[in-house]
Amino acid sequence: RLMPELPEFDDEDLKSYGDEEEESALSPPAALMSVLATQELLLENILECIPVGEFAVIQPLSDEFCLVLGYLLTWKLTLAFFKAASSQLRVLYSQYLRRTKSLNKLLYHLFRLMPENPVISGPTSEVPNKDTKTFFTEEIHLDVK
Repeated sequence: RLMPELPEFDDEDLKSYGDEEEESALSPPAALMSVLATQELLLENILECIPVGEFAVIQPLSDEFCLVLGYLLTWKLTLAFFKAASSQLRVLYSQYLRRTKSLNKLLYHLFRLMPENPVISGPTSEVPNKDTKTFFTEEIHLDVK
């Protein structure tokens, strides 16, 4: 709930960033970036032996699963923050992500975490047919109960 409100605080300081000759960058919230940097290191250790193009099998409710889920949820917060920022702030934030290579790391991690065949398991997918349901064809409800 707070993420969309945070960019407003950077709007006040926006004028001071436009005067420099060198390309400026502005960090999204430091606490969020600190957590993201720590999680990037942990995921690098988990996925280091898996090349891009192959996929890692992460067992549900394992320690690795919790780390990956935390990493993806941190990116979800970061994207919510970006969505609420003005276009001028987005440019500055994206420069920061470019310098830290965080977005590149996200893509590398996603391509190693994405399953080769994203079939939804369940009673309907036992018999292979042309109407096989995948994570890309069905809407997924992620309600926490």
